[in-house]
Amino acid sequence: MSDATLHATAQDPDDFAVQIADQVGSFLVAVTEVAKGDEPDSAVPFLLLEVSQLLLAGGRLGAHEDILPDERYEPDLGPEQDVDDLRENLARLLEPIDVYSEVFDPYEPRKAPVPARISDDLTGVITDLRHGMAHYRAGRTTEAMWWWQFSYFSNWGSTASAALRALQSVVAHVRLNQPLAELDGLDTDQDVGDETLEFEAGRVMAQEIGGPLGVRPGK
Repeated sequence: MSDATLHATAQDPDDFAVQIADQVGSFLVAVTEVAKGDEPDSAVPFLLLEVSQLLLAGGRLGAHEDILPDERYEPDLGPEQDVDDLRENLARLLEPIDVYSEVFDPYEPRKAPVPARISDDLTGVITDLRHGMAHYRAGRTTEAMWWWQFSYFSNWGSTASAALRALQSVVAHVRLNQPLAELDGLDTDQDVGDETLEFEAGRVMAQEIGGPLGVRPGK
């Protein structure tokens, strides 16, 4: 057993840091498994669940007092783990619904929505979380907690929240049999008021997207 493993297992399982690390670790494993594409029928509901659970950990970090690292300068972790294959696998898996419309800051006035990708969001979140996990596994628990808290505020919290809204919207549109505007070549200035387009998009969403991605229309 490694020193890092001994360090982790020696801690109280009720300890705040251990709980956060467990939730982070669970998310990393789960999304990596989903990206393999072995169970496409459950991809969207499973990602919705995992992102929701991760944001619970984020909320706990956000409500916690400021965590300060033990050292002034962050120890060198070496090269970051590549996420290109993961991003490409997620993009292929989520292709029908990968692109969505996002507003980056709801408190910044008059900012138009811009196209975003769930696959980019998830891999960006994973990059932040892996960085902290490398510290945690090396026994630098405070450094890991500081990084997860800081990056929650600066990046992965808002990114995961945006992905959650997109995933929840997909599930809601299918379950409620509501039309979904065409996503190909997403343009935030596009007029989606045409009833024919909306009806056809909704039919395609239910039949071609909902089924393969594990989301079934409501009755």
